[in-house]
Amino acid sequence: MTAETIELRPGYAISRIIKGGWQLAGGHGAFDRAEAIADMARFLDAGITTFDCADIYTGVEEMIGAFIDILRKDRGSEAADRVQVHTKLVPDFDRLDDFRPADIEAIIDRSLKRLKLDQLHLVQFYWWETNRGDPVGVLSSLKRLQEKGKIRHLATTNWDSDMIAPFLDAGLDLISTQVQYSLLDARPEGRFADWCAGHDIGIFCYGTIAGGFLTDNWPGKPDPGYDFENRSLIKYRLIIDEFGGWDLFQQLLSTLDQIARKHGATISAVASRAMLDKPNVAAVIIGARTARHLDRTLPIFNMRLDSKDRSAIETVLAQRSGPNGRIYGLERDKTGKHGRIMKYNLNTA
Repeated sequence: MTAETIELRPGYAISRIIKGGWQLAGGHGAFDRAEAIADMARFLDAGITTFDCADIYTGVEEMIGAFIDILRKDRGSEAADRVQVHTKLVPDFDRLDDFRPADIEAIIDRSLKRLKLDQLHLVQFYWWETNRGDPVGVLSSLKRLQEKGKIRHLATTNWDSDMIAPFLDAGLDLISTQVQYSLLDARPEGRFADWCAGHDIGIFCYGTIAGGFLTDNWPGKPDPGYDFENRSLIKYRLIIDEFGGWDLFQQLLSTLDQIARKHGATISAVASRAMLDKPNVAAVIIGARTARHLDRTLPIFNMRLDSKDRSAIETVLAQRSGPNGRIYGLERDKTGKHGRIMKYNLNTA
């Protein structure tokens, strides 16, 4: 098995599977912190060299920093330098009107300290409402920190093209954008993906396996409703409704299961491979607290879906009713059912 990589800019290549960190941030089930840190080495050794986190994912930057520190001590700096960390900068919703460059540098310095890095590999920027405050000025502050050597590359997350465009006009080189994109959520497909390709912006897909719904655990299961302790499952159960409901979701699972059996793989592997094959998708982000399911993840690299596989999937997807609208539009609406489960002020905390 050879891990797939992609070069986003000259000299900056990442693994096309990114280990997600949101499920380590609390509220997604219990896990052993020491085991989670130790298991990061198994991902690295398997060729998954890229790790996703955020300033607002409680404790996750610190865990990745502990992993990098252990790597340096046990294997040397060359091994530690194989790791790429993609973090985010997400100012609190309530601070948008008065957020200043000094606040930005303080958060970047905090991330550097947590991650035990001299330079952040990639900072993905998000601003809840671009008509409030000075998001262009704030992101320009990140460019100055890039020039100072604190940041290598800049990117955005959860924005549509019209929200990204002003930052390109301001002279910023944005190498990627992270958006929710899966067989259940095609909002980035077509226009947005084409626009990103035209501006040399790679797409990172999160929600690829819908918080675990697009796995072998769910075929044939009755609708569980929305009573989950895991906030991720609530989020993606709502997406299933937008997609077309539980029955259509089960039809998709049945189709993916048939394809998985044909390839000797899993539903999650098929769902992830299908996204990696989408135009201008640079990588998929797969959340994992530990390496327990790593053996089910790695076959994604070797799998090749044929025309019959793709046709079977598209036959189901042709029946979907959504989600519709702008990228992250449902989630940004604080009054809607998607927005009401979001947390908007995690940075100060």
